[in-house]
Amino acid sequence: MRSLPERGYYGAYMAYNFIAFKQGLKEAEDWITKEFAGLRTGRATLALLDGIQVDSYGARMPLSSVANLTVEDARSIRISPWDASQIKEIEKALVDSTLGISPVVDEKGLRVVFPDLTSERRVQLMKLAKEKLEDGRVRIRQERERVIKDIQAREKDGEYGKDETERNKGEVEKFVKEANAKLDILLEKKEKEIQP
Repeated sequence: MRSLPERGYYGAYMAYNFIAFKQGLKEAEDWITKEFAGLRTGRATLALLDGIQVDSYGARMPLSSVANLTVEDARSIRISPWDASQIKEIEKALVDSTLGISPVVDEKGLRVVFPDLTSERRVQLMKLAKEKLEDGRVRIRQERERVIKDIQAREKDGEYGKDETERNKGEVEKFVKEANAKLDILLEKKEKEIQP
């Protein structure tokens, strides 16, 4: 039998504790936001370089840990390594990335210019964005299934009556609907960035 605080009970009213569920939904939203930030849209943003790892003194480190990154203009980013001997490793990491970029080395460090997107690349990016969205929806469904099973197990244990179970399931569906709507808004925003 579970202890009362863990069950989310308040006085005589029995309510399911949705804190962990809401956190799981928020994590799905945060994940998709980060994934969408990494999709190149023709505009230079530092988030595009978040996934770049550089070999630095025998260890893999994020690019932001070995260099200062600044957006120069709408299509270029300046990378100023803290140690000039790291330029070759940074250049290699950028070329090997999936971003399809070619950095230019100069006296200040490196400069990355993001070319305009072709119509073919825009189609690919939208397809990828929709795949990421579906991955986000899968995460939400997994959270939903976990909580529904828990609620049903509590009903079976006699902790909830039929009414409490149905009310809690209704709350779950409401939270899922809200979370999916947030993902749809994120996709619409990304679509506007990708399509001219």
